[in-house]
Amino acid sequence: MPRPNAAQLAYGSATVVFSTVALLLLSRTTTPLGIVVISAAGLLLGLLVTVTMPAHRRAPVPVTPLPRNDEIRVPAVRVGAGADTRIGS
Repeated sequence: MPRPNAAQLAYGSATVVFSTVALLLLSRTTTPLGIVVISAAGLLLGLLVTVTMPAHRRAPVPVTPLPRNDEIRVPAVRVGAGADTRIGS
């Protein structure tokens, strides 16, 4: 499994903090066992967010550009206008 990047760690940490505080406030628990259970649930939720968040995409592989017209110059044979249509002189 690849290492999580900074954004994944930040979102996971924020999820742990906010979900734990929200669950503690909503449940109004004061027992040590309840606090431990809610803290563990917050950690699991933060881990889930960190792992399932998509990683940043890698930069696309650069494609070698096609040569421009002025880079490939082939000298053309210059023929006067209508020279190929003359019948003989």
